[in-house]
Amino acid sequence: MAGHEIPRSHPRYHSLVVRERLVEGFRKGIVVPQGLIAHGRGEAFDYILGERTHDFAEEAIRAAVAWLLLARHPVISVNGNLAALAPREVGELARLTGALVEVNLFYRTEERVRAIEDHLKANGVGGVLGSACRKRRLPGLESPRGIVCEEGIFRADFVLVAIEDGDRTEALRRAGKRVAAIDLNPFSRTAQMADITIVDEATRALRRAVEVAKELRGAGREELEGIVSSYDNAGVLARAFQAMLARLSEAASKGRLLEPPA
Repeated sequence: MAGHEIPRSHPRYHSLVVRERLVEGFRKGIVVPQGLIAHGRGEAFDYILGERTHDFAEEAIRAAVAWLLLARHPVISVNGNLAALAPREVGELARLTGALVEVNLFYRTEERVRAIEDHLKANGVGGVLGSACRKRRLPGLESPRGIVCEEGIFRADFVLVAIEDGDRTEALRRAGKRVAAIDLNPFSRTAQMADITIVDEATRALRRAVEVAKELRGAGREELEGIVSSYDNAGVLARAFQAMLARLSEAASKGRLLEPPA
């Protein structure tokens, strides 16, 4: 990747591969410099979480997939970072749940929207919405994030977002839509405003979501509704905070840096 191979024996192998994908996405015009900054912020939280999917994230992933399967018009919203990191997982989750995929960007140019669409399609994602759709604006959202597709996010009853800014999550909620967010920062406005917050790294979360979708797509409506109705997002966020506190307390007591899992 990017002119050199990362040895699998490297203790930071996965993290370095993710970084290389983002850099390659930047070179292709998919990722913007601000997205690289956002990734670094998220990676810091992943260190604290021990770079693994916790039980509270598992619960949130299960609830999000159940809601995708129950929704009348579900949409998976994709920005540049997510397109660079997990295009195949996005496509597979959309296929399994019947969700539409829409490109939605804060740093929006039509050239960049088309580049992301082409990248998603090259990775097997069908029917991507973005450049050619009928445009509408989410009420009360002045940023380019407010530009959405009428047949996509504008009509959606459930939207899955990742690596997100909080103002759109608020706007989606005000518009009466349910929102699931993948966000490593449980303090963020996105995490606090979403109906379901998956506190996990995006590629791990989406890989797991695909597995759960394969399991649940044959489930009856009653079972799916039970998963959704029993979900407690405030409790999930509290457990995420507790997990971070426990990791930091352990590090403080040992007087050494946190280490990634073996």
